[in-house]
Amino acid sequence: MAVPDTLAEWLVHWQAVHARPIDLGLERVADVATRMGMSRPAPVCITVGGTNGKGSTVAVLDAILRASGRLVGTYTSPHLLAYNERVRIDGECVEDAELVSAFRRVEAARGPTPLTYFEAGTLAAFAVLEAREVDVALLEVGMGGRLDAVNVVDADAAIVTTVDLDHQDFLGPDRNAIGREKAGIFRAGRPAIVGDRAPPPSLLSHASAIGALLQRAGVDFDARAADRGWAWRHCDGTTLELPPPALDGEFQRDNAAAAVAALHALRGLLALAPAAIAQGVATARCPARLQRVAVGPEVVVDVAHNPQAARELARWLAAQSARPTFAVFGALADKDIEAMMVPLAQSFAAWWTVGLDRESSRGLDAAATARRLAGCGVVATPAADMAAALGAARAAAGAAGRVLVFGSFHTVAAAMRALGLRQA
Repeated sequence: MAVPDTLAEWLVHWQAVHARPIDLGLERVADVATRMGMSRPAPVCITVGGTNGKGSTVAVLDAILRASGRLVGTYTSPHLLAYNERVRIDGECVEDAELVSAFRRVEAARGPTPLTYFEAGTLAAFAVLEAREVDVALLEVGMGGRLDAVNVVDADAAIVTTVDLDHQDFLGPDRNAIGREKAGIFRAGRPAIVGDRAPPPSLLSHASAIGALLQRAGVDFDARAADRGWAWRHCDGTTLELPPPALDGEFQRDNAAAAVAALHALRGLLALAPAAIAQGVATARCPARLQRVAVGPEVVVDVAHNPQAARELARWLAAQSARPTFAVFGALADKDIEAMMVPLAQSFAAWWTVGLDRESSRGLDAAATARRLAGCGVVATPAADMAAALGAARAAAGAAGRVLVFGSFHTVAAAMRALGLRQA
């Protein structure tokens, strides 16, 4: 078989190498990494796992560290508009040529080992960060933790942002089972940051059993509203007065607090000035997290795709100025749409659904999505495509209304393309 030349060809190649799109486990990734001669992608590595809040937490860490003058590399997933978004150095997406070179290195080393699309992308990202000699690597864990490809790295600190229901087919039926999987990124004798204020017992018991240096939100560190922002406080007496997070939503303060806690725990490796921490919190950006992408009417996009994210989305809506708000929604078939509708069913003046069946083998078409919503008492109109859905919703909203597009990364990406946005 001819070796692919372009990034697009490589991505098609990796979708065909493994018989299954998801095959959790570290053995294959570890074997190929060894054959590639890789140990870790940077002198300092931080992994970030959890159900929700991972991308935002990475964004805050990245902004703080770059404000302090560090060269930072990030690996996140999934992407919105271009695969290159997954690997950024100093805030910029890497070029196709770097990814192609890294994929060639992975392919040369893997031999007969079948890697999934995510596993190959993870190893390629590590290769790019290593080649660029970044000071710090910020690595977002995929769906799980213990058996996720990113967990092949023995990180200097690990953050679990939240634990809630998602990907139960792979991670287990309840928060305790999922917490056990998320806790797999913790390491003995190293900081284990828990941003969830009510974590499942399994998360804490695993951290304790392996001797991780547990740091819990609401116990070891906390974030409290203040006159001009918020205060981060640690049980060792450290207090930081910080500005409001640039990212919208009350929950973003907890994400920022977990990021600050990780950096505080690593202060022996990464001494940071309070000014850099404040600047990073105030400037961090993460695409498609309550992001306003148009006005007249206002169009907001958000990648909320599970029950916990839906609850936070409902809280955010309740805190906004009163105006008619219209929903454009698309989801994957394995998502718990019914639980998502519990907090959101009464939040919108009208709904339109879009199909994701062309975007993913797990995607629902617009009519099937509308039927799922109907079972929750929500009347929705199936749209031919995203452009049609946005057009109808914006017309209904008028100049003074609001349109909220959510349900999946695929949904938000389609909206951004329909609005002519070229980068996330």
